[in-house]
Amino acid sequence: MVLKLKEEHRDLVLNYVSKEPNINLFIIGDIEQYGFDKDFQELWGSFDEENNLKGILLRYENNFIPYIEDLDEDVNEFKEIIKSYKGRKIISGKGTIIEKFKDVLNNYEEKITYFCELKDNKKLLTWDDSIKIAKEQDAQRVNELISTIEEFNISESVNTLRNKIKDNSKIVYYIENDKKEMITVSQIVAENSKSAMVVGVATRKGYREKGYMSKCLSKLCNDLLDRNKSLCLFYDNPKAGKVYHKIGFTEIGIWTMLVERSN
Repeated sequence: MVLKLKEEHRDLVLNYVSKEPNINLFIIGDIEQYGFDKDFQELWGSFDEENNLKGILLRYENNFIPYIEDLDEDVNEFKEIIKSYKGRKIISGKGTIIEKFKDVLNNYEEKITYFCELKDNKKLLTWDDSIKIAKEQDAQRVNELISTIEEFNISESVNTLRNKIKDNSKIVYYIENDKKEMITVSQIVAENSKSAMVVGVATRKGYREKGYMSKCLSKLCNDLLDRNKSLCLFYDNPKAGKVYHKIGFTEIGIWTMLVERSN
């Protein structure tokens, strides 16, 4: 039986998804930030005959994240909920779970990334006071650096980035050169009470393979670990993966995203 979840279910849901806090970082973060009664966010729970919670489905706008502990659970009701929404949909989550949802979308692009976590600072590199944290007025410089990275697809404006820095929904660590150009950035988003996601790690051409990225990212990770939070990230570039593994990130699974193609 699937029920629409409400505020009264908060503890039940968080206890359920906290068994895998990093994999469920987005679910935990969205519940902590937005709760259960927003127009753009809904949650459903699947319950057995004894009223035990057996699965979760989160909708954030047209993005859906399902989570089930037991891969043998029936997810057909979750599938029907996703199908009932109009517009271009995205389904993402733990790779083994998303395998069960591939028949929901008729025409989609599948994006597969490695999902890693960092739980301690044993392999982090040393750093110095050249590493800074971006303020609102630095948004233009951050975007300028990101725009030079061929692998990245910029999807947010300077104003959007500025607002995210202002409300701490995105935190950017950086190193700059003598000309005040940012030469490397490491960013975190989706921070919640247990963890945070590393994103947008980038180094300007001409400054790569000199240790800037590893040093900047090590400082960021140490600050979060000091606040008793674990770090996680996605990657699909083996070269970047070597850097992450070098400072202590370990793979814990595959994160799969199904992106519906426009008709």
